[in-house]
Amino acid sequence: MNIQNDLIYVMHANICKTFTSPTRIMIMDELQNGERTVSELEKALDVRQATLSQHLAVLREKGIVIANRRGHNVHYRISNPKILEACRLMREVLLEQIEQNSRLLRSKEG
Repeated sequence: MNIQNDLIYVMHANICKTFTSPTRIMIMDELQNGERTVSELEKALDVRQATLSQHLAVLREKGIVIANRRGHNVHYRISNPKILEACRLMREVLLEQIEQNSRLLRSKEG
């Protein structure tokens, strides 16, 4: 292994740790529709503002979202569209696993 590969593995693991929270994944899902304020996210996700702010801080710290203050509001957006693509691919894998498990269960029952 070389230093660059080691660094990539560490960075990859750190980004993946960010997505261990269902709330953060919900935030990402909502932000795929475009920029949102904290109050818009709060309404859409039915998550308390304090909780939402904590999760957004983690996403900001990891460089996954970008915050932009306009007047009294802070607008959040995804920093790189490839992050959304990675999330979509993971969701597809999970849906395929659910479908496969469902087929296996039906075949055992039938």
